[in-house]
Amino acid sequence: MAKKVKQQKVFYRRKPSDIIFNIVNYGVFGIFATACFFPFYYIFINTISNNDLVKRGAIKLIPKGLQLQNYLALRQVDELGRAFLVTVGRTVLGTALMVLASAFIGYIVTKQEMWHRKLWYRFMIITMYFNAGIIPWFVTLSALNLTGTFWGYIIPGIVAPYNIILVKTYIESIPAELEESAQMDGASYMTVFRKIIWPLSKPILATIAIFGAVGHWNSFTDSIILMSSTPKWYTLQHILYNYLNKTTNIQAMMSNPDLVASGNQLNEKAIKYTVSMVSIIPILIVYPFMNRYFEEGIMLGAVKG
Repeated sequence: MAKKVKQQKVFYRRKPSDIIFNIVNYGVFGIFATACFFPFYYIFINTISNNDLVKRGAIKLIPKGLQLQNYLALRQVDELGRAFLVTVGRTVLGTALMVLASAFIGYIVTKQEMWHRKLWYRFMIITMYFNAGIIPWFVTLSALNLTGTFWGYIIPGIVAPYNIILVKTYIESIPAELEESAQMDGASYMTVFRKIIWPLSKPILATIAIFGAVGHWNSFTDSIILMSSTPKWYTLQHILYNYLNKTTNIQAMMSNPDLVASGNQLNEKAIKYTVSMVSIIPILIVYPFMNRYFEEGIMLGAVKG
């Protein structure tokens, strides 16, 4: 049996300039990370603190008078549950269709034998820089009978040029020999896409899935414009936007005698913080699980143009 060779650790002597650079580097990124994280933390501690203290602005860094009544009180607002389901539905379905379309189109435009490939690809890229505006967009969707329907959220976002560019660039980094060997064995384009391209493209697909999911979850402009006459299709962001503009109404709907008696009555600030936190919690939960795919995909997908 061959003897195992011990690998000697190599130690590098750091110069004072390297140490100073690392300190400054970590310090700058630490400050930046804190600046990004603190607003979420501040909103959260205000939602679980005593509402009277929140109203007086007494909550700065540490929560006081811990309670969860603000979140429980949201159950009294009937529209929130329905709007939440609408938003989840559009996020899941819209993201899934967008990822599928981006993957397939990104794969197709890498094929030299595609009819007028460069023409269609450039035509698609142009739409990233020029658009007709909101009014022609609304008129077009009205002509397609997509106003006042759930599909008005889904269909316009299926083809996303930026995401297609990322996928195309990533696919071009996959060794061509894999596809050539499969085609020599008689595999069709669909077989190659399904069994080779799709599995190998998971990092970039996870990346654009994050983009799509965040976009669908946070979008409310299309809900305001397209669903003005159909409240049953209002998204969560649309409902919360309306509530933030009518805080006194939601305060009356969420009022709880127990909270009033305990000196922990709901107020405008507490409602705004709680509503804001509810809208971002799902994304904060999902993002950490997708983060490693996001980093790998965005780096590899940006190597070539």
